[in-house]
Amino acid sequence: MKSPFTFLVFLSMIIVVSCKTKEQPKDIFTPGFSTLRDDSTSTDQPVIKEETYYGVLTPVEICSIFNRLGVPYNNAALNPTTNSKQYLSTSKAAINTGIYGVDFGYLKMFGIGQDVINYMVTIRELSNKLGIPDELIIEPIRRVQNDLADPDSLTKLMQKAYSDIEDHLRENGRESTAGLMVMGGWVEAMYIATQLVYNPSNPDAVVVQKIAEQKYTLTSLLSFMKNYYDDPVVVYYTKKLKHLKKYFDTFDIYFEKNDLEIDTIKQVFRSSGARMTVTVETLNKIRNYVASLRTEMTAI
Repeated sequence: MKSPFTFLVFLSMIIVVSCKTKEQPKDIFTPGFSTLRDDSTSTDQPVIKEETYYGVLTPVEICSIFNRLGVPYNNAALNPTTNSKQYLSTSKAAINTGIYGVDFGYLKMFGIGQDVINYMVTIRELSNKLGIPDELIIEPIRRVQNDLADPDSLTKLMQKAYSDIEDHLRENGRESTAGLMVMGGWVEAMYIATQLVYNPSNPDAVVVQKIAEQKYTLTSLLSFMKNYYDDPVVVYYTKKLKHLKKYFDTFDIYFEKNDLEIDTIKQVFRSSGARMTVTVETLNKIRNYVASLRTEMTAI
């Protein structure tokens, strides 16, 4: 990951400890989900390994995961741009800058229309409230409004804009504000994934794996935020996230031996599948808690 968020890089030991290879006793049945390919359905075709990020991503990067999951269109699930006028405190503005960033990325998957422009303008307005120079985000807005940006170039422009925003905050001693922005984006991504993609009545194993693997990103996020306990808002939300982490700690993810590859440069690990001991009950608890947390963050 090339954005300035790479200061959140953590040693691959986090993954080595958390990702367990499949060595469970065969006589013990553990309920859960699996994306491992059944030997009976195996072919001579090469196995395609999926990438999983274990660092903390920018809001725009998060949406590449949505693309792979095939998230359906439902703008009613997003945080309305009209709410932004009520986010007067720095902490609220920071958190919802991250939330709107994910909402923008989500909408961008379905093309460039007025909704996309509205969210870009809202991100700009909140950035101004945070004292971020206007020129850091004006270019992608100008290009979209003048029909000069295709979806791919827009993604790159917004990726750079978020990187520049984070750089500006860090250089001005406002890392905790950047942390709140990242946290808001992660919670929004989890909210969209658990509300629009995850089906409690008939969970898809691939979707379950993507949600379950967020335990690694959550660990990274908590490790980052603990550096800014001088900010009471950071302390408050860290406690909330630690409570959420308890649900993730109740299950394990097992990978096949010799199948797991770790790329510390891109902050990803690759595997052809995994077995998860997470239950539907736990997934629903995660879903409900994330929804409650997100409601609190976006409240006006």
